[in-house]
Amino acid sequence: MSERSIPDPEPDPYEHVSAALRDEFSEVHPAATVTRCIQAAHYGALEVTGQAHPGLVERIARKHLEVLALVASERG
Repeated sequence: MSERSIPDPEPDPYEHVSAALRDEFSEVHPAATVTRCIQAAHYGALEVTGQAHPGLVERIARKHLEVLALVASERG
């Protein structure tokens, strides 16, 4: 009997983006907020352009995080 090998999971194409944005916004947003913004950016990019290149997802997610930071700073 031969064992079937289980394929390695696909690498996360946004791992680098997520790490960079978590570092950039670490004093403003928890990691969960960064993750949600990346997910929203991914789906938004797919819906609008039909693709979700990591660079585009990063730009969209960064804008989301900047707006959330602005709102938080205005609330005091």
